Amino acid sequence: MVRFSLDDPLAKVLAPPPNESCKEKEVRERSEAEARMISDAIDGQLRQERSALKKKKKPVKVLLLGQSESGAWLVLSSTRCPSTMVSTGKSATLKNFQLQHAREQWTEERLSWKAVIYLNLVRNVIDVLDVLAQAMAYAGGDKRPGSSGDISDSDGEHRSRSTTYTFTDHHRLLKLRLAPLRTVLADLQRRLGSGSEEVYTVTGPHPNAVGKQVVASRSHEFGVSSSNGWKSVLDKLRQSTKGEARSNLVQKRRGAEEDEVTGVLLGCREAMKCLWQDPVVKQILAHRRSRIEDSSGFFLDDIDRIASPDYQPTDGDIVRARLRTVGVQEHRFTLDADNDQEWIMYDFGGTRSSRASWASFFDDVDAIIFLSPISCFDERLREDQTVNRLEDSLQLWRSVCSSRILAKTQIVLFLNKCDILRKKMKRGVLVKTYVPSFADRTNDAITVMNYFLQHFKEISRTCSPEPRQFFVHFTSVIDTTATAATLDVVQESVLRQHLKNASLI
Repeated sequence: MVRFSLDDPLAKVLAPPPNESCKEKEVRERSEAEARMISDAIDGQLRQERSALKKKKKPVKVLLLGQSESGAWLVLSSTRCPSTMVSTGKSATLKNFQLQHAREQWTEERLSWKAVIYLNLVRNVIDVLDVLAQAMAYAGGDKRPGSSGDISDSDGEHRSRSTTYTFTDHHRLLKLRLAPLRTVLADLQRRLGSGSEEVYTVTGPHPNAVGKQVVASRSHEFGVSSSNGWKSVLDKLRQSTKGEARSNLVQKRRGAEEDEVTGVLLGCREAMKCLWQDPVVKQILAHRRSRIEDSSGFFLDDIDRIASPDYQPTDGDIVRARLRTVGVQEHRFTLDADNDQEWIMYDFGGTRSSRASWASFFDDVDAIIFLSPISCFDERLREDQTVNRLEDSLQLWRSVCSSRILAKTQIVLFLNKCDILRKKMKRGVLVKTYVPSFADRTNDAITVMNYFLQHFKEISRTCSPEPRQFFVHFTSVIDTTATAATLDVVQESVLRQHLKNASLI
């Protein structure tokens, strides 16, 4: 018999009810026994989970660092072309890693990328259409600054006024025939998630500030915030294809929306091709020194293939597709070759205002992949047009190498965009015009690549708190075959370092 002290504050709660009958006592004891069984089962489950957690392999943690992917001003002569979005390739690197090592997850997400690729294509067309509309407005005597959106700049205005273009009814008809794409763009952005415009401080003249008082400017490129980054967007789009997860009504609505977008693209296909192939449009873009084909998310050469009723995204399409993300994106992969080994890769926003948050993720990291676009020697930062983009990338590399927290962390350097560098060399862009220290060296891709490589290597040698091995790869992350070989080497090296940190080798 259990005795309770009158001094025990729980005595009255735990004591049997007064005047309890034998039947009531039997029911109470049976209920208490059942409660103990449930409690013991929960305790047993918790012990099993703790034991499994101890046995589970520690995840490999990799950070992807580099400049912001929100774009840079292309600076050739004095012309700026903000419609050309030049990325460092962090998201493309992530997609390449998933393509090579987490193929099952990649396959599950494939169809969800169709809406993103549609968004890229429509944005390409509207960017070119805006250039045409602005040139036509100046030809017609409309000199309102910034009347055509975010592509206006003083140098561009001067070129448009000083160059004579021959416009016909054909160009006015193209503007009318392609007008529905603006509605499609808004619909796609709504489907992909709440928009986010990244705010940044502008140093120096900004094209949208012509004739206006602008305290701060915003990026005009649609993006998604860290709370619903591109992985979350794909999950949301993928749910609409699962019958168990969505009602028939919602599925029908989603299907109707996709069919409507496809229908508009089909109806505008010939007009889109005419716009991109039009000699006058090519002339305008050439005078503005716009290289939209070098930008991320460029699909104007694939209009026939994408604007078709049976279009399915290819691996190459997905790697090239662009959806700007704001903030920190966490991506978890379980490698196909090792179901027990989880990889966590963090994709960071690279704007100057967001770099302060990087340090909080440096603890317990196995490796850093630092991406620097080697082709950006003739570009300026969108955030500060007085700063050369390559110079900023070198300064960023110096700050990462000199971090004492990362003294023992493996850092892998990807000198990216080698394909674009080669194109610039073929066009005759002179490196010494933008990097005077290059002097009279041979102006070819190999010489330029090695010259910039030495700068990064010297910074690693002189700024690292402790001697570290220098890992570097020349890459073009939209080349999935070449990048696959590079990532295999990096994956093996990172995994070896991870096991070493875990004291397993």
